[in-house]
Amino acid sequence: MYLENFVFDAVEPQRLGLFWEAVLGCERLTDEPDGFETRLTIEGGPVLDLCFQRVPEPPIDPPRLHLDLSGGARQAEVVERLLGSGARHLDIGQGDVPWVVLADPEGNPFCVMEDRGVYADTGPLAALPLDSADPDRDAEFWSWLTGWTDAVGVASRTLRHPSLRGPLLELCPEPAPKGTPKNRLHLDVRLETGDDSDGVAASIAERGGGKLHHPEWGLLPWQSYTDPSGNEFCVLPARS
Repeated sequence: MYLENFVFDAVEPQRLGLFWEAVLGCERLTDEPDGFETRLTIEGGPVLDLCFQRVPEPPIDPPRLHLDLSGGARQAEVVERLLGSGARHLDIGQGDVPWVVLADPEGNPFCVMEDRGVYADTGPLAALPLDSADPDRDAEFWSWLTGWTDAVGVASRTLRHPSLRGPLLELCPEPAPKGTPKNRLHLDVRLETGDDSDGVAASIAERGGGKLHHPEWGLLPWQSYTDPSGNEFCVLPARS
């Protein structure tokens, strides 16, 4: 299995997708009425797709997963460019911190980070902070799920693609337990040829994850799950 997608719920998928495509320098994949997909390729590292799917109304719960962008020595310049592209400043109670908190055109918080050695070779996307009830437990879960391995970082636990390039996956102590509303941003992993989908499902359960069932969604080619802290993710079938 490998990490393939970041999936955003969006009231206007094209508008939000175009914003993030420009911010990260992605390559367009699809542009449909109810969905937009664009690809972030990290040279020598992972290939990650950003997918934007239409929802009827914007989420209101605080996000449990967000994006941290690389700012470095040019942080102020990056922030000004983002403000000119449709972002806005956002106060989430962060206080006096060296990073800058912004909101994208649909109000999703993200951060522009200051210069940190741990962000070497990440590319434009520095980190993916994910709320966790138990970072040690969840780091083991996500490492097994994605193949990413322990890395040096500033979070309780940090994972990274084995190439040591691309963003960090940061497991951060959650400010509150996961509620019932679906996360506005979630991750997808894809099976590889030869992976046993039933065996993967059984292993997810053994490791503390859960299966999601939504009859109203109809028959889908992927399966939906939660990690041990309740964060949603999908397992996509192997490519033919």
